[in-house]
Amino acid sequence: MTDKPADPQAKPRLVPCPHCGGDSLYAPSNPYRPFCSERCKNLDLGAWASENFRVESEAPPDDQPFGDPRQQ
Repeated sequence: MTDKPADPQAKPRLVPCPHCGGDSLYAPSNPYRPFCSERCKNLDLGAWASENFRVESEAPPDDQPFGDPRQQ
């Protein structure tokens, strides 16, 4: 499978910024893509680093025994 070359006449693709929701240019000319700016990219990275993005789990906290909590 071969990649098609980019069309120089194509309109720039605008996508919503994952952090602020504003328009973001999704093209090689935007070094922060898919974010709209360095600020949004860094704020998102900070949220990951502080574990604001977590997948909820039904596992008990570390200080409780494992098993079915209904049987305890």
